Amino acid sequence: MRKLTVDEELLVGDCLVAAGMVAYSGPFTAKYRVALEKQWYEAISKLGIKISKGVSMKGIMEDKVQTMVWTAAHLPSDNLSIENAIIMFKSRRWPLMIDPQNQANKFIKNLSKDEASCGHGLKAFKMSDPALLKYLELSIQHGEWFLVENIGEELDPALEPILMKQVDKSGSLRMGDKQIPYNKEFKFFMTTTLPNPHYSPETQVKVSLLNFAITPGGLEE
Repeated sequence: MRKLTVDEELLVGDCLVAAGMVAYSGPFTAKYRVALEKQWYEAISKLGIKISKGVSMKGIMEDKVQTMVWTAAHLPSDNLSIENAIIMFKSRRWPLMIDPQNQANKFIKNLSKDEASCGHGLKAFKMSDPALLKYLELSIQHGEWFLVENIGEELDPALEPILMKQVDKSGSLRMGDKQIPYNKEFKFFMTTTLPNPHYSPETQVKVSLLNFAITPGGLEE
C-alpha cells in the first residue's frame, strides 16, 4: 500500500517524461534520448514536481510480454529498438521509419504474420506502385495493416487524409472524392532506406519519425 502511495505521487512527473519521449524523441539516437530524459528529469524536479530518479520511457511504458512478442518477430532487443516499437504503437501519429538496413521493414512484416491469426493481414507496396491507393482503400475498410516502402523526402499529397486521420462523425475517411468506411483496426506504416533524410516541418508534424538505423548495441544483441 505504501509503495502504491509513493508511485501515485510520482505519476505526474513520470508521465511527463514518457509523453515527451513518445512525442519528440523518435528521430534521435540512443545517446540523445538518454540526454533528453536526464534534462527533463532535472527541469521537472526544479519545478517541484515529484518524479522517479532515473526515470525512462521504457521503464514506464514497456510491457515485458509484448516486448517478447516483438523480439520474436526479429526486433533487436537493444533499448533504442524497443523504444521505437513503443512509440510506433503508442503515438497518435502513424510512424515513418528511417530504416537504411531494413530492420523495421522486416519487423513489421514478421509481426504482421503473428497478428494475421487475429484477423490482421499486411499489404506492402512501394510508393511508386500505381495500385497503391486502390489497395490502401481496401485495407482501411477491412482493418488491415498497410506498409509503404521506399518513401522519399516528400510524401504524396494523396496520403494526407490518412496521416491526419480525417475521419468524420459517420466513421468515414474522405480520400479524393470517395468516402471510405474507416475500420479502427487499420494500421499504417512507412519506411525509408535513406540514411539521413531531411523532412520539412510540415511533414514532421504529420508523422511519428523513428530512427531505426542499426546501433552498436543492436549489433551486439
